Amino acid sequence: MPIFEYRCQKCGAEFDELESIDNCDKPHKCPACGSRRSERQLSVFCASSGDGGGGAATCPSTGST
Repeated sequence: MPIFEYRCQKCGAEFDELESIDNCDKPHKCPACGSRRSERQLSVFCASSGDGGGGAATCPSTGST
């Protein structure tokens, strides 16, 4: 099951939930204020080159290692 990131529209808290794809766009309860006014955020991920050489991972959003 994938992890999705959310942001509370009431208090601005960011949190993540382990959620099925079927339920990922439904409102989730904010752990900070209890509001159900949350929206899913665009997630960015980093991955290694997969060359087996033990190289550092590069983040696509920043280009940093």
